Amino acid sequence: MELVLNPYALTLILSSLVVAGLSLYIGLKLEDSVKWIAYTMLSFSIWGFFYGIELTSQTIEHMLIWSKFEYLGLVLAPSCWVVFSLKYTDYDTRNKPWIYPAVFFLPLLTYVIVLTNGWHQLHYKSNWLITDGPFPLLGIEKGVWYPVQVTYSYFYYFLGTAILWKRFRFANIHFKLQTRLLIIGGFFPLIINILYQVSWIKPFDGLDLTPYAFLFTYFFIAVSIVRFNLLNLKPVAKEKIFELMNRGVLIFDHREKLVDFNSKSKSFSSNPSKIQIGQSASVVFEENPEILQLIRQKTNQQLESQLIKGNNELVYQVEVIPITDDKTLVMGILLLFDDITLENKTNEQLRNQASELRQLNDLKDKFFSIISHDLKGPVFGVKELIHLTQKGLVTEEEFLEMLPEISKNMENVALLLENLLAWTSSQLRGEHIQTQQIDLNRLILGQKNLLSRIAIEKSIEIEVKNSEETWVLADKNMLELIIRNLMSNAIKFSNTGSKIIVSCSTAVNEIKICVEDFGVGISEENLQKLNEGISFTTRGQSKETGTGLGLLLVREYISKNGGALSVESKLNQGSKFCITLPKSNNPEKA
Repeated sequence: MELVLNPYALTLILSSLVVAGLSLYIGLKLEDSVKWIAYTMLSFSIWGFFYGIELTSQTIEHMLIWSKFEYLGLVLAPSCWVVFSLKYTDYDTRNKPWIYPAVFFLPLLTYVIVLTNGWHQLHYKSNWLITDGPFPLLGIEKGVWYPVQVTYSYFYYFLGTAILWKRFRFANIHFKLQTRLLIIGGFFPLIINILYQVSWIKPFDGLDLTPYAFLFTYFFIAVSIVRFNLLNLKPVAKEKIFELMNRGVLIFDHREKLVDFNSKSKSFSSNPSKIQIGQSASVVFEENPEILQLIRQKTNQQLESQLIKGNNELVYQVEVIPITDDKTLVMGILLLFDDITLENKTNEQLRNQASELRQLNDLKDKFFSIISHDLKGPVFGVKELIHLTQKGLVTEEEFLEMLPEISKNMENVALLLENLLAWTSSQLRGEHIQTQQIDLNRLILGQKNLLSRIAIEKSIEIEVKNSEETWVLADKNMLELIIRNLMSNAIKFSNTGSKIIVSCSTAVNEIKICVEDFGVGISEENLQKLNEGISFTTRGQSKETGTGLGLLLVREYISKNGGALSVESKLNQGSKFCITLPKSNNPEKA
């Protein structure tokens, strides 16, 4: 097969190879719909390359062989253009699966007719060799199918162009620019082809300049895509300002493809490598389906999300802003990311402080109400009794009979005052903790002696089980109040004739003190309140009143001394309060 190079053929062959290379590069670099413009360019480069080979041939037989190869690109290019237009404009074909097969039906039928033309002459009636020019050309007499092929090619081009124009004619300046470039670039070779078909421009009586025009046009488009991101939505702001933004920015086009981002946005992703141009939103937000759902709703919305980075938990706010044209057509989605971790922590602290203030205020009101009743009643009762005795209305014998009850009431008042003063001190100015080595045995026995009279009145036995080493490191006044309140509550809620067990056990670095009674126990509701540090009051077995202040002080003082409180209780079976405190060495053995 003899091939003779000439400037026309060489130009066409080389430029076709360049455009084919650019098309393959674009097809690999970009995704989805943009690939189809690369396929269109590749089809024209196939047409141009084999037409260039045809121009080097010297016989009709060889020219017809190469023409069959070039027709593969010639018939597919218009179909690829229509598919590109449909995909790039996001045309919904889910309910019309026949569209894409229909687009390729006529091109494939035409190619079969070209391959078998020698049997039926539907495409070319006859061929001859044109030798009037500087190199041989293929002369053709058109068959009945030739006008069909030309007509559907023009129709496909105008159809794809109309789809693009209808979608983007009211778009923003960026989309208008790229749509106009695509349309204007395609018109030039189309006009050249029309002039060739009517024989107005046909050098040497047979040279088709259409492949040259198409290759020039798509070379220009390829360079624009690679160099200027022609088919990507780019932000209007300057790159420098874009990068200096404190908020993370991601921009997706109408196909949910990432077209731009700033470096700050990567700090809001658990996998920053996914953030790259052309990446699908479904991949970028694979671990955040709630953000992907917002993108697909295409409305202005906000949400908060969390991200674990190392040992830190990042809380950020995502704002979704649709990018619309003059006709409210959504052209893309803008995502803004704000780090609100510190703001959330501050708000949480403020909410907690407000809640604590409300609780303290409620507690204060409750205590003043209790004090006005529990403190006022006994004091005024004693005052009235003394007044009646002075007036002679109460005899000495009667006074002595009432004295034990008055004494018991005064003991309750004394405990109430002690707790009240301790609580007031802790809330108004705080306590200065003075830790020291304390003999727990001696302290427990001292508190037992103070409460023994109340226990004897209810026929309650207080049993103390001590271990050998019971030295702890704590504040003495606070520890006395803790033990006294726990033992007093145990007496209060124990049945007459029952027992209270106070025990101590040692561990490696701590001592555990437990006060156990076998009385009425605590309900699930009150046990939950107790564990949550909520104040509540209940009457004792002998109708003893309380304020709920004691257990609040117990919990607070244990915490301040580096200990812990645990409570076990069952209704009608009793309760067991256990505290742990740091262990200390016996100073007498040092």
